[in-house]
Amino acid sequence: MKAIAFHQSLPIESPESLVDMDLPDPQPGPRDLLVEIRAVSVNPVDVKVRMRAGRQTSQPKILGWDAAGVVRAVGKDVALFKPGDRVWYAGALQRQGTNSELHLVDERIVGKMPASLGFAEAAALPLTAITAWELLFDRLQIPEGAAPTGAKLLVIGAAGGVGSILVQLARQLTGVTVIGTASRPETAEWVKMLGAHHVIDHTKPLAAELQRIGMRDVDYVVGLNQTDRHFEQIVEAIKPQGKLALIDDPELFDFRKLKTKSVSLHWEFMFTRSMFDTDDQIRQHKLLDHVAALVDLGKLRTTLTETFGTINAANLKRAHALVESNRARGKIVLEGF
Repeated sequence: MKAIAFHQSLPIESPESLVDMDLPDPQPGPRDLLVEIRAVSVNPVDVKVRMRAGRQTSQPKILGWDAAGVVRAVGKDVALFKPGDRVWYAGALQRQGTNSELHLVDERIVGKMPASLGFAEAAALPLTAITAWELLFDRLQIPEGAAPTGAKLLVIGAAGGVGSILVQLARQLTGVTVIGTASRPETAEWVKMLGAHHVIDHTKPLAAELQRIGMRDVDYVVGLNQTDRHFEQIVEAIKPQGKLALIDDPELFDFRKLKTKSVSLHWEFMFTRSMFDTDDQIRQHKLLDHVAALVDLGKLRTTLTETFGTINAANLKRAHALVESNRARGKIVLEGF
């Protein structure tokens, strides 16, 4: 099969940072689906894994943790899918990635693709949708229901991949007031279009920006990037007994500053269930099926903003470079081989 892989951590401009290869076709285990990959998207985790792999590895490492495709074969214990099913998923960090013609994935973390989307549109969503859903409903435990609650949610970095679907989920499925942050006119417009009630500029002090729109504080804060840079402002802006959740890898900050307000701190890592083979990992299968239904009902939209062509090393390098620039809006997708 065709695949794009690497052997060691190198700057993306290096010729060997990502390489087109021919590798053996994988064989499914008992609960695996063998999926023909039709489209993938690129996430910050792709860049992080590439850059943290270290020195030369004996086996090529394939990146990619978002995919839409068609089931070609199933393992002997598979019960949820059959060959020919169109599926979407975000994979598992400890296994080979989706930047290959064929890919193995445990059925418990796979969903049926939305009927209303093509493969490229679908590939933009799985990883970020799982992350955003778990942030809102598992970690922050924001109640579902559209009736206004008076509570306020601040989403820092709302124009990126996770923010783009989290804003939609919060606006469509909860009664909180959604405040997104963005730093450029085009990203601010994007966040507003996705459903944020307000958009503020995270290059300015957040507390002052909240006051500018008539808000003294917020009940919930989601830190999607540069949480360490914004931490002092988060401490000032969050309500007593509020909740802070984050997904990034910040530099160390003094979490003791949350104590006087009794603020709780929550981490979200969507690979936890698959990485530790938890008893409840099938929740991600159910979650993806539910998100697919919301897409088909027109309540959620794809967050695809750029298509970088076919799945090959040259195009993936361009996508990695854009993700590394921290200027991506929505999701970057590649389709076909």
